[in-house]
Amino acid sequence: MVKAYNGALILADVLLLILKILYYIFESVYKFFVPTKEKSVAGEIVLITGTGHGIGKELAIRYASLGATVVCWDLNQETNEETVNEIKKMGTVAVHAYQCDVSKREQVLSVAERVKKEVGDITILVNNAGIMPTHAFLDHTTDEIRQIFDVNVLAHFWLLQAFLPSMIEKNHGHIVALSSLAGIGGLPNLVPYCASKFAVRGLMEAMSEELRTSSKGKSLIKFTTIYPYMVDTGLCQKPKIRFPNAMPLVKPGQAASEIISAQRQEYRERSVPSFWFAISSPLRCLPDNAIYSLIDFFDTGVCATS
Repeated sequence: MVKAYNGALILADVLLLILKILYYIFESVYKFFVPTKEKSVAGEIVLITGTGHGIGKELAIRYASLGATVVCWDLNQETNEETVNEIKKMGTVAVHAYQCDVSKREQVLSVAERVKKEVGDITILVNNAGIMPTHAFLDHTTDEIRQIFDVNVLAHFWLLQAFLPSMIEKNHGHIVALSSLAGIGGLPNLVPYCASKFAVRGLMEAMSEELRTSSKGKSLIKFTTIYPYMVDTGLCQKPKIRFPNAMPLVKPGQAASEIISAQRQEYRERSVPSFWFAISSPLRCLPDNAIYSLIDFFDTGVCATS
């Protein structure tokens, strides 16, 4: 009797699981055709790293225009101040600039304390800062490889250590991390960079799952990982694109708009442009030689720099 009862319970659990999976599939399809309304960010305190130029600068400008208080972090104090001054010219005064080398943990924690005292607790954190040296693997120096991981990966850990505790305490917050399409598929001349962006994806998935399970599903902190295609910021110095009209570089403003939209709609993962992520998973299921044929046909990536 006990075995029969336990078997019935397992069967019921399996049926419930199937129903849940079907429900969430239909829900996902529905949201694809009827996108979720973008939540307001007015009154939120948004910290963005790498705001001196490129995507980070555009993110700061757009978040400020949406009524958020914006905290700009960059290693380059001069360009960071230029971003803040540009925002203030729009009539926004709730913007603050801090110089910080995000690869240095003690500096991150020190500047974070200043931010908490002078501005308040961060409610939206955008880990945007990154570097992308492009060489054949054996041409990378030891220091260069370490720097790539210090900036592209470890900085995310230090910023999470600094700002996640207050989000957990209030059960309110959103973490946005920039990975890359190079964090989904490996590319020549970007071996350490690809590895660092794969690491960002793993960090975000694991951190999100840890909070979900530790809170028994009650955590309201959201996580969004972004996978941009090549963005025209100067970071990608020698792009190689066989079909530039069909696959042009993404403009920083477009990237920023899509990132903010993904955050406001609480997407867990999103590529820029959005269709890349949708097609990447099915492509990975193809035979290896079929994938190689596609890669050779499109012939897109980056050339090595000296």
